[in-house]
Amino acid sequence: MLQVQLMKPFYTKLEGNRIKLVFAYQYFTIKKDGELFHFIPVEGKEIIVNAQTLQVENLSDVFVFQKENRFIRLPLYQLLLISDIHIHLQALIDTNGEQSYETKKETDEVIEQLEEENYNRMIDYALVHHNALLFNELIASKQL
Repeated sequence: MLQVQLMKPFYTKLEGNRIKLVFAYQYFTIKKDGELFHFIPVEGKEIIVNAQTLQVENLSDVFVFQKENRFIRLPLYQLLLISDIHIHLQALIDTNGEQSYETKKETDEVIEQLEEENYNRMIDYALVHHNALLFNELIASKQL
């Protein structure tokens, strides 16, 4: 059985209901018979996971690992069967979900703050231009 020693995506991207984990040199290593093999992106370089079902979608992509002049070529479905990669994938997907939630929450807060600042500028504009009608509309809409 192969063991995943290190699995750190170069970047993670959420595309609709898919989580795309893209790997680069030296950030994905496996151990076979006590020897460490490093991922090289000559063929497959990404793992695509359906965010709803948590199923890997690109099972036929081939991942290549190298140690000196020796190579291991594994289709993703085989890598899932003969290694502990699913544990590492689960951790990455869980982390990505938490980051997405936190990022959305922070984005919502920034939008709310910008809307409040814009509202205040509109009130200032109405006051500077002595536009009582606009001022009253803004105050009335704020109270709703």
